Amino acid sequence: MDLVPVAPSRTDRFGHRAWWVAGAALLAVVVAGAFSTLPGLLTGPLHEEFAWSRGSIGLAASVNMVLYGLTAPFAAALMDRFGIRRVVVAALLVIASGAALTTVMTTAWQFTLYWGLLVGLGTGSMATAFGATVTQRWFVRRRGLVTGIIASGSVFGQMVFLPALSWTVDHHGWRPSLVSLVLAACATAPLLWLALRDHPADVGLEPYGAERHVPKPPPAEGAGRRAVAVLLASARTGPFQLTAGAFAICGASTNGIMWTHFTPAAHDHGMPATTASSLLAAIGFFNVIGTVVSGWATDRTDPRRLLAVFFALRGLLLLCLPLLMSATVRPPMLAFVVAFGLLDLATVPPVIALCREFYGEDGAIVFGWVGAAHQIGAALAAYGGGAARDAFGTYTPVWTVLGALCAAAAMLSLLVRRSRSSPDERSAVPAGSR
Repeated sequence: MDLVPVAPSRTDRFGHRAWWVAGAALLAVVVAGAFSTLPGLLTGPLHEEFAWSRGSIGLAASVNMVLYGLTAPFAAALMDRFGIRRVVVAALLVIASGAALTTVMTTAWQFTLYWGLLVGLGTGSMATAFGATVTQRWFVRRRGLVTGIIASGSVFGQMVFLPALSWTVDHHGWRPSLVSLVLAACATAPLLWLALRDHPADVGLEPYGAERHVPKPPPAEGAGRRAVAVLLASARTGPFQLTAGAFAICGASTNGIMWTHFTPAAHDHGMPATTASSLLAAIGFFNVIGTVVSGWATDRTDPRRLLAVFFALRGLLLLCLPLLMSATVRPPMLAFVVAFGLLDLATVPPVIALCREFYGEDGAIVFGWVGAAHQIGAALAAYGGGAARDAFGTYTPVWTVLGALCAAAAMLSLLVRRSRSSPDERSAVPAGSR
C-alpha cells in the first residue's frame, strides 16, 4: 500500500481524535460490563418469584458466557465488513432489547433466550476483541496502554454499577435494576454513534503515532466465512496453539474459579459471604490498575516474558490461598487481594500484542478465538471446581491444580517464538481468500 506524507493538523496539536475514539470504546465496554454483574444478583429473586431451580437459572448465565466468547471473533470480522460504529451501536441495542424483554418473562426458557442469547451476543460483540480492533486501526504508538485501558473497562463497569444495582434489587426488586441498565444502554448508543469512527482516514487523519497517511482498507466480504477461515489458518500455527492454551488456563484461574468459587470457599472457612464478596470487589478495583500498568509495560517489554511472570506469580498466589483462608480478613488475605487483582486481567494486553505481532491485520479476529479458549477454560473450571468440592469436601485440591496449571502457562508463554516479519506484512489468511 502507498503511504503519503501528511502535514500536522489541528487535531494533532490539541489532542488526536484517536483518544476520543478510545474514550468512546471505553464507555461502551463499561456499560456492557455492567450487565455481567446481574446474574449473581438475579438468582435469588428469580428463584423466589418463579420457583425456578438454580440450575435452570444458571443455564442462562452459562449460555451467556459461552456466547460471550464465541461471538467476539465474528464481531471483529463484522467490524471489518460494516464498520466499528454500526456493529457496536447495534450490539448495545441488542443488549437493551434482551434486558428489557427479561423484565416481562414468565418461563425459564425465556430467560435463557433473552439473557443468555441476546445479552450474550451483544456483550460478546464488545469483548476485548473490540478493543483490539480499535487500537489496531487508530494507534501505532501506545497500543499496549490503550488496550489495557479499554480492557479494564468491563471490570470498572462492574465496580461502578454493582453497588447501585445491589441496592436497587434489595429495596425495589430486580426489574427496576434491569430497567436502569436498559436506559443506560439506550442513552449510550447515540453518544457512540457521534463519537466513534471506523478508521482515521474517515476524518482525514493518520493513526496516532504514524508519520504517514494510512488508507482505509476496503470492506472485507463474508465476515462469518472470514472469521472461520482465520481460525482454521491460525489454529495450525504454533503461536496460536501456545497462546490459546495459556489463555485457557488464564480463564480457568480467574473467571472460572475465583468469580465462581472464591466466596463459597471462603465461607467454608467461616467467612461471611458478604465479606468474601467485598474482597472480590476489591480484586476488581486492583484489576483496573493492573491492566493499565500491564498495557504500559507491554509497549516497553517482550510480551512473552510479561505473560510468564504474570502466570508464575498467579500460580504462587493460588498455591498459598488455602493457607490464607480464615473466618476473618487478616493482612495476608488483604495482600492476596491486592496482588491477585493486579495480575487478574494483566494478561490481556500481552496476549493482544502477540496476536497482532503474528497475525497482523487479522490479529483482532485471532484474539477473539483466543478469547473463546479463555471462556472455555473458565467454564471447565467453574464446573470442575464445584465437582472437586463435592468429591473432596474442600477446595484445597482445586487451588493446587490451578497453581500447577499456571506454572505450565508460564512455560507455554516462553515457548512462543518471536516473529521474523513486521506486523504489516503478516496475515493469518491469504488476501485472496477473504
